[in-house]
Amino acid sequence: MGSIILNFEEKQLSQLQAKAKELKFSSVEELLIKMADRLIETHEINFESAMQYVLKKNKELYKRLA
Repeated sequence: MGSIILNFEEKQLSQLQAKAKELKFSSVEELLIKMADRLIETHEINFESAMQYVLKKNKELYKRLA
């Protein structure tokens, strides 16, 4: 497992700590890891949807051109 060091302003860190507590995470780190997982997952879903849309449209286009 790798690690990343992030520097936050005090206000940002306080907000992250409050959000982690509100969402019942044990730490800010846990919150940030969950947020990163969600971001990656959402990106993969959006990419997959876009790819399927393009493939469908290309299939329709190739049928018309044939």
